Amino acid sequence: MAEYKQPCIHCGALIESDSRYCVFCKSPSPFGYICPSCHRLVQKRQTLCAGCGRELIVICPVCQKQTFAGHICDVCGASLMKQCDNPRCLEPQFFQNTKCTACGKKFKIKK
Repeated sequence: MAEYKQPCIHCGALIESDSRYCVFCKSPSPFGYICPSCHRLVQKRQTLCAGCGRELIVICPVCQKQTFAGHICDVCGASLMKQCDNPRCLEPQFFQNTKCTACGKKFKIKK
């Protein structure tokens, strides 16, 4: 059976069309942009998620510039993801999320 591959929208690498992650750039949404809170498909030009109302333009924690709420900063290229603290989950999560969207574990607030 033939395996169909598609390019990742973030890095252009060809990956299997049923992939949930890009194995090359580690994108959690290789074929589209998703809201970091509700995982609804969004367009990069949107400023709010139509599903949950979350702001999609955020301030990068590294360069302090405005960027789209994707998995990397559009300005400096820094990752906007953190790993879930739950050792059974470890799913990548958006840096502003207060709880894991995969397992529901609340994140500890760092002071």
